[in-house]
Amino acid sequence: MATRKKPKLAVWKFASCDGCQLSLLDCEDELLEVAGQVTIAYFPEATRAVVRGPYDISLVEGSITTPHDAERIHAIRRKSKLLVTIGACATAGGIQALRNFGDVKEMIPLVYAHPEYIETLRVSTPISYHVPVDYELHGCPIDKYQLVELLSAYLNDREPNIPGYTVCTECKRRGTICVMVAHGQPCLGPVTHAGCGALCPAYNRGCYGCFGPGDGANTEALGRWLASNGSQPRDVARLFRTFTAAARAFRRESEAQERDV
Repeated sequence: MATRKKPKLAVWKFASCDGCQLSLLDCEDELLEVAGQVTIAYFPEATRAVVRGPYDISLVEGSITTPHDAERIHAIRRKSKLLVTIGACATAGGIQALRNFGDVKEMIPLVYAHPEYIETLRVSTPISYHVPVDYELHGCPIDKYQLVELLSAYLNDREPNIPGYTVCTECKRRGTICVMVAHGQPCLGPVTHAGCGALCPAYNRGCYGCFGPGDGANTEALGRWLASNGSQPRDVARLFRTFTAAARAFRRESEAQERDV
């Protein structure tokens, strides 16, 4: 009986804090089970060993912020059968996408002693802005169980069971009292993709939108609700720009709020 060849897994990094790669390492027992079924072919965060491509699965962390990165992601796409973006940076530009609303040339001298050595793009963009992406895992950082579920689904030739509902549903499932209704706190839970287990509302804080827009997110309606309950347009714009500023639904509403300032 022929033995099935193990799929080759590669993990790539672009502009990011490495938090999503650490989530992968944090899988521990779950990862060991998955790792036994794949060949870790390229993962600098975990091992120096490198197996040449092409690769069956590529996990991509981080956003595109430099001309070199914009070229590199195309090379990775060409040698990857399945390309999965992981985290808020890769799926929505990340916190570094805040630069998109200002002049990056004015910011560089404020940060770097020798700005003449810095070569960067004007904006920070998600991976899908540059190449086709097969699947996106949201979050800052990602939920490790969603990652294990995605890898397990690939290995068993089935669709991954990743929820498309919002944080509000997670609040109701864990019995958390709504911080907007009960306490009047601004919260992005009604429009944010599930995955964190409603962590912030469980501690009486509004959702910051780390997982980006959920399916069919009505950010315009939420923006109106926040305004009618006393939030200033500037504050609402900042709320939508925290971690996933380049996500289309959040960017559009933040710009609409900015026009009302």
